[in-house]
Amino acid sequence: MRKTVLGGAILLLVLMVSGCGLGVGNGKSVGNSPADQQVAQAEALVQEGQWAEAAKLYKDVLDQYPDHRDIEKTRQASYDLNMRILFSNAVTLETVQHEVVPGDTLGKISKRYNVTMDLIRASNNLKGDVIRVGQKLRIWTGKFTVLVDKSRNTLMLKNNGEVCKVYSVSTGIGNSTPVGTFKIVTRLENPVWFRTGAVIPPESPENVLGTRWMGFDIEGYGIHGT
Repeated sequence: MRKTVLGGAILLLVLMVSGCGLGVGNGKSVGNSPADQQVAQAEALVQEGQWAEAAKLYKDVLDQYPDHRDIEKTRQASYDLNMRILFSNAVTLETVQHEVVPGDTLGKISKRYNVTMDLIRASNNLKGDVIRVGQKLRIWTGKFTVLVDKSRNTLMLKNNGEVCKVYSVSTGIGNSTPVGTFKIVTRLENPVWFRTGAVIPPESPENVLGTRWMGFDIEGYGIHGT
């Protein structure tokens, strides 16, 4: 009788653990909620290379199940996938195909679609600026905006109003970062820092700008590396 009771107790424990989604035997999380199922489906689509479909499923989970137990993990997976899509040749609603015609240059195409040459290169696996007539290029047409939240020290990258990724940032000392709507008018790689009374070259450890500078249409302010 004791063996029977003990066996029944063990069986009951296993059923309870299985029922609450903790899983038994393999140590992996197992969930049966609609959110869990959509996340699992999204993960499978990523493995199959169907990134756009997976991104939509992740977004649906974030929108419909904000209190899901793994919401932060899902949010990060969504952000990471968004960036993979952005710098890949994946076809989405925000992309068009441009066929190179005589007279085209990467610079002209960049200006026509209001997208950086760097993004065109990354999206089409180009090693330089050489393109050929008849070549088909994947062009991103979505409109990018950046929202900086001083109270949370976060920078939110948006595409057509939808969040692509959120970064942790620092803002100006003494609440000096201005509030308002600004336009990025300057993009520099390995910028020189013109500090009061000194010019700090890019390679100097004293250069606080890092490897990138995106200057606003308000003198002296912008987004930079560290």
